[in-house]
Amino acid sequence: IITEKLDGTNAQVCITRSGPDEGGPAALGGESILCTGLDAFGLLYLRAGSRTRWIVPGDDNYGFAAWCKANADELFKLGEGHHFGEWWGQGIQRNYNMKEKRFSLFNTERWSDDAMRPTCCHVVPKLYIGPHTESSIFVTQGLLEAEGSRAAPGFMKPEGIAIFHTAANHSFKKTFGNDGYKSVQ
Repeated sequence: IITEKLDGTNAQVCITRSGPDEGGPAALGGESILCTGLDAFGLLYLRAGSRTRWIVPGDDNYGFAAWCKANADELFKLGEGHHFGEWWGQGIQRNYNMKEKRFSLFNTERWSDDAMRPTCCHVVPKLYIGPHTESSIFVTQGLLEAEGSRAAPGFMKPEGIAIFHTAANHSFKKTFGNDGYKSVQ
């Protein structure tokens, strides 16, 4: 699966049942809880994260934690787990000529259905699904470079592509320029 690689900042929404006093992992400290919610099975905790740390309003990553807190009711619809994506748009990296910021989820298979995805979330654009070949990568990247961003139509300087190799369950990125392939952890 090849998607557009967005140039923003890596972000995650974490929804768990383990709170600070319930034996949850030490890395999920109570100070990182943005809010709580309920579902049919009980209490849920919502946290926001960057690539390397939990964040909160005031100690934030381009306003992502504040956005998560403001959109918590919708974000709880993601369900339990770590939901990774790109926080991008106005004021972040390439800016994409946007007047707002967006959170685009990476898991295109799970979140491509608009009816299933929280209304405040987007999903990275799928550019190609099929056999993993050098030509599929070359052609897909060439089309993106020629036609511009699919996530922000009209923006003609997209960053590159992300390649999810389903059999290996691993992602790689290939940006425009001569940096080659890079593994994504």
